[in-house]
Amino acid sequence: MADKVVRVGGASGFWGDAARATAQLISVDALDFLVYDYLAEVTMSIMARARVKNEARGYAIDFISAAMKPNLTAIAARGIKVVSNAGGVNPEACANALQLEIHAQGLKLKVACVTGDDLMTHVPELAARGIREMFSAATFPPIESVLSTNAYLGAFPIAKALAMGADIVVTGRCVDSAVTLGACIHSFGWERDDFDQLAMGSLAGHILECGTQTTGGNFTDWETVDGISSMGYPVAEVSADGTFVCTKPDNTGGLVNIGTVSEQMLYEIGDPQAYILPDVICDFSTTRIKQIGENRVLVTGATGRPAPDTYKVSTTYADEFRGGTYLTFYGDDAECKARALGNAVFEASQNTFRENGLADFSETSIEILGTESQYGAFSAINNSREVIMKIAAKHPLESGVSILLREVVGLALATPPGLSGFAGTRPSPSPVVRLFSFTIPKSDVHLQIRLDEATIRFDDRSDKNLDAVPAPHPQLTTPQDREIDVPLIKLAWGRSGDKGDKANVGIIARKPEYLPYISAALTEEVVHKRFAHFLPPNSGGSVERFLLPGIHAFNFLLHNSLGGGGVASIRNDPQGKGFAQLLLCCPVSVPAQLAERL
Repeated sequence: MADKVVRVGGASGFWGDAARATAQLISVDALDFLVYDYLAEVTMSIMARARVKNEARGYAIDFISAAMKPNLTAIAARGIKVVSNAGGVNPEACANALQLEIHAQGLKLKVACVTGDDLMTHVPELAARGIREMFSAATFPPIESVLSTNAYLGAFPIAKALAMGADIVVTGRCVDSAVTLGACIHSFGWERDDFDQLAMGSLAGHILECGTQTTGGNFTDWETVDGISSMGYPVAEVSADGTFVCTKPDNTGGLVNIGTVSEQMLYEIGDPQAYILPDVICDFSTTRIKQIGENRVLVTGATGRPAPDTYKVSTTYADEFRGGTYLTFYGDDAECKARALGNAVFEASQNTFRENGLADFSETSIEILGTESQYGAFSAINNSREVIMKIAAKHPLESGVSILLREVVGLALATPPGLSGFAGTRPSPSPVVRLFSFTIPKSDVHLQIRLDEATIRFDDRSDKNLDAVPAPHPQLTTPQDREIDVPLIKLAWGRSGDKGDKANVGIIARKPEYLPYISAALTEEVVHKRFAHFLPPNSGGSVERFLLPGIHAFNFLLHNSLGGGGVASIRNDPQGKGFAQLLLCCPVSVPAQLAERL
């Protein structure tokens, strides 16, 4: 067992990922598992609406049609196991559809289905408990507005389904990394108190869960990545002690190096010492990442503590409506012309509201792209002659947003000169979907595993006591030999992402000796100033900084920075995907000798 290596291929990073991933990964020698992550909070609400319209829907249909159907024969022939959360809000329908396809192809693969995460029938009871949102302390949303309510399940039910003989496991909402960790638990027999192994298996899953973001996608040094059109999907070669090598299939594009893997490790993790999952609380701060070959990176050192006795639950609910569009202007004073039209659209809409007794907009947004509007006070462009205006608003009524969108078109002939745009259909209002997160005892969630005609109950509770959060890391000593400013990108890689209304920006020193200079330059106060336009005083926005000495990095958590996040936001970048780019231009003072080398 000590010498055993399990190879897991990450075949999907989101609902809509490229269909070629499955066939590509099947070609990997001795591949043991294919894992698929399809779900996000907004995805759950979309699937919930699909199930309301058709009770046989509510899952990732392309998991069946694009990933499984063309590849089932090869999967069966090679004995590859499959784990996927493609079940969405209707995992049983997904499993049934897959079983029909398997039967149609004359194969004998067994499909297991894990259920119990869907708590929609418990919404009235949950609302009556007086539950508060875990970040904002908001009260439970109106029952009639709720679209989905799902507990984030862990990996042990998946491992049990595999132990029961499943070839393919379909789940509903589980944490993204659980599809990989479940495969590892089954393969190595890890127990609930193998905390360090569980943490490492979870980290392997976290590295795989976003697909090609680990193999060169979204990488700071993007120009060093070849073959974007044929980029390889990530493979984790996991050992019994939890250490793993990240790689990709031969003869594929992309890149796997310390930078690509480090960036993905920091993606959307919040506090790296308390990455809380249903199976283990992970400490990623001591993780070490080492290049051991071409496109081969060794990951070690993450540790774990006992799992919480609760599940995180995410409720999505409809709250108001939103809409907007993009228009382009070019010529002298393009920015002023665009802003003048945007303000006129809002004014004309508000006149119509008053005439019809409608409420005003609840929120409006004009962003002039091409003027470095995303950089706030640190913009370096004035009086651009070519811009894109993004105009958007929220309103309590769908009709309010419709009025806005009509006025955008209606004022087209009254605008200052230089308006242009790609012709198409007029945008439509869409519901604002908000996220409400909380925790409930695991004993309140009843899990079941179905395989063939058998259905069993599964108890996911642990009798281990919770540990305290580890002591904070010591602070770095501020260097005194700082003389010349260089942009942060010369010293570091960066990656950013979102969790609800929080953004995180991970900054990794390219060399360990750069970290003290980065530390001195990127204080919480400095980062707050860089993002002040996204952290208005009335939003409660703030910045936290976390040190990861194992990979010579910092993770910055920006609270209340995304205008609600996801489709609750009317920002141009509602998920903070580009926030790292805004920080990488920040000046860092270094010694003259180092500046010359850079």
